[in-house]
Amino acid sequence: MEIFIAIRTFLEAGGNVLYLIAAATFFMWALIFERVWFIRTEHKEDVREAVAYWQKRGDITSWNAQMMRQRLISEVSLRLSQNMSFIKTLISLLPLLGLLGTVTGMVQVFEAMTYSGGNARSMAAGVSAATIPTMSGMVATLSGVLANTFLSSRVATEESLMEDSLSMEQ
Repeated sequence: MEIFIAIRTFLEAGGNVLYLIAAATFFMWALIFERVWFIRTEHKEDVREAVAYWQKRGDITSWNAQMMRQRLISEVSLRLSQNMSFIKTLISLLPLLGLLGTVTGMVQVFEAMTYSGGNARSMAAGVSAATIPTMSGMVATLSGVLANTFLSSRVATEESLMEDSLSMEQ
């Protein structure tokens, strides 16, 4: 139960922008886990079907066969790289949301300065609301960059393996 109180306190200290950062981070990680799941399960079936179709063909050297091979590779690669650009967009958006939190927190600091004449205690909440979203946006971005790097590498490897499995020789 203490963890929920700590999370609530953290979200309150960071301001409303922290809820946006949390939602964007959750959505980004849901997409990352979906891609990992897809690569481990459905992608293997896609490759199996493409290879089986390719091996059933009698002609694999003609121009038409080469175009069919390209089509098979493109279809599998398209499904493999689905949602990757949206993950990258969310990674780019998270630091901007953190900066938005910084701006709203600084507005709180200036309001506190206006009403209390520079009382340090009243400005502390605004400073906290300015730094917590920035830190949260950066941490979420860094975790997303690491996961995206791994995922992009895995997608490139799977695409290369797919091309190799549909060789022009039998």
